[in-house]
Amino acid sequence: MASLVVLATTAVPDHLRGALSRWMIEVTPGMFVGTLSAKVRDELWNAASSVVGDGAAVLIHPDDTEQGFSLRTAGARRRRPVDFDGLTLVAMSPNERHNDASTPAETIWPEGW
Repeated sequence: MASLVVLATTAVPDHLRGALSRWMIEVTPGMFVGTLSAKVRDELWNAASSVVGDGAAVLIHPDDTEQGFSLRTAGARRRRPVDFDGLTLVAMSPNERHNDASTPAETIWPEGW
């Protein structure tokens, strides 16, 4: 059965965007939406994740999870999905370079929060 799939890309090769646009609609630059079977979705993801290069890609599709969807990522990103007791949460990696003064963690997440 076909289901709604969202695939967001950043700084990927043009030929990947062209291949994705054969199966999905590019609703905004780098964001593709389509109704795909699981087989087509998996094949597109395999193709996308293998050529992402220095860019990044995120795939979201319905699944039998507590949240009702699954998330896949490829490429280097600050945000990475983490399984937390069956829920997918997004962890942020710190910036490698800071151009401005850093905000202490206590300011962002007060003690006891």
